[in-house]
Amino acid sequence: MKNAMQRSICVIGHKNPDTDSICSAIAYANLKNLTSDRTYEPRRAGEINQETAFVLGKFHMEPPEMCLDVHATVSDIDIRYIDGVDGNMTLRRAWETMRDQDITTLPITTNDNKPEGLITLKRLAMANMDSLDPHAVSNACTPIANIVETLHGTLITGDHDMILDQGKIVIAAGSPEAMENMVDPGDIVLVANRYEAQLCAIELEAACLVVCMTPKIAKTIIKIAKEHNCTVISTPYDTYAASCLINQSIPIRHPMAKAMISFQLDTPIEEAKKIMGRVRHNYFPVMDKQGYYQGVISRRNLLNLQRKQLILVDHNEKTQCVDGFEEAEILEIIDHHRIGNLETSSPVYFRNHPVGCTATIIYQMYGENGVEIEPNMAGILCSAILSDTLIFRSPTCTAQDEYAARKLAEIAGIDIDQFAQEMFEAGENLQERTAEQVLTQDYKVFASGGIRFGVGQGSYVSAKNREMAKEMLQGEMEQVLAKENVDMIFYLVTNILDQSSEVLFAGKDADLLLSNAFHCLVKKGQPLLLKGVVSRKKQFIPAMIGGIQNQ
Repeated sequence: MKNAMQRSICVIGHKNPDTDSICSAIAYANLKNLTSDRTYEPRRAGEINQETAFVLGKFHMEPPEMCLDVHATVSDIDIRYIDGVDGNMTLRRAWETMRDQDITTLPITTNDNKPEGLITLKRLAMANMDSLDPHAVSNACTPIANIVETLHGTLITGDHDMILDQGKIVIAAGSPEAMENMVDPGDIVLVANRYEAQLCAIELEAACLVVCMTPKIAKTIIKIAKEHNCTVISTPYDTYAASCLINQSIPIRHPMAKAMISFQLDTPIEEAKKIMGRVRHNYFPVMDKQGYYQGVISRRNLLNLQRKQLILVDHNEKTQCVDGFEEAEILEIIDHHRIGNLETSSPVYFRNHPVGCTATIIYQMYGENGVEIEPNMAGILCSAILSDTLIFRSPTCTAQDEYAARKLAEIAGIDIDQFAQEMFEAGENLQERTAEQVLTQDYKVFASGGIRFGVGQGSYVSAKNREMAKEMLQGEMEQVLAKENVDMIFYLVTNILDQSSEVLFAGKDADLLLSNAFHCLVKKGQPLLLKGVVSRKKQFIPAMIGGIQNQ
């Protein structure tokens, strides 16, 4: 049984994902969910290309959710959930809540659970210490219900929802004659259980009459109060206690911190640290993207950072990882490429096989775990193998790849040759696409000897589409290079049928590097035809790195 309290683990491929990267992430997350008590979710570090979209549509699979950044955010720390309270809560009730829950801050939220402000113990104390103002209750627009609650009273006449927004508090301890000089229309008058004083306060147009130390009030007083629209409240407290308590009926919305500093779930931790360092608040509300309250955090919560947990598929190089991977915890790597320059903070499960496709390894892992592969899952795994091995024509293709693909095709109920033709034709459709989109559809960045270079590749079965791709890119390589953080850029226009590639290039000394790597004369502005070269991983990249090292 899965633990609902544990965070999900992200299974993700490389930037500018190809079909193998996407399908392997989906299939491996599925396998882990079937064999583990944790929750695994497939993610993608870029837009899905046309070939992959065709594959997912063919087998009725939803694209993984986009994930472009795994830097630590507020959502990665323990967020304390303190129930939001209504802004009309009394100061007294707020204090009792803080005391009972052993907290010093309450978030004030609206009816639809959006943060409105904060009330802190400090502000409660300040409001209480400033309670000498006889107009405090009316200045705070206090509801009658608040006074009834705070004084443990009973509403004899009037409306709970009525707001007292004018008048002062008067303690009528003297004679009716003395009251005439004290009470003004709209005042809140506290009296003892004395008939004459109660009647005088009503006739002087008091807005609210608080009768102390009695559960019963004369019927005549009630009748006259109704005629004068005077609210009457009875309380068991004496006039001294009632006068001390009544200002604690003020709504907390009045003294709350309106200049509230809050964070969203996706606020970067580093940004939150800087803000917390400048502001002396104990707690900060957290909201989701829609602005709904999610809880509060404090400086102490930053010590309990739970880094995002990742499983990398189809890559193990820094330049190809999702942004922020350095702040995440990498648990596993499943790959079929060369071992790159990625470092982890602790040992991880690293499975790297010299096969043509990551999906082949994942197919084997299903078998090792005794898990039956469903037809739709078999379909996407088979598609990934056909894509990466160029229908078994790539030199990276092994007997294991072909065996896996044919077994998966049987489960998925597809004809390999017919399906592969449809898949590649869908992927090489260049209509309504820019040169940059074509180049970066299957694009990776590599580094060696202080040189960073990007390599894109497009595999085509149609001569018309190969020529169209070359036409689109030939005049745009320099412009695309200017946008990429690399020294040189290359694009392989690969002919699947005759197993060759034409290399387009841009960047200072890119022609010299190609000449050195493939021991031939390369002319600037002219594509280099490489017969027999169809694999970026096994043929092109090793030669380029060798060329850099031999310069």
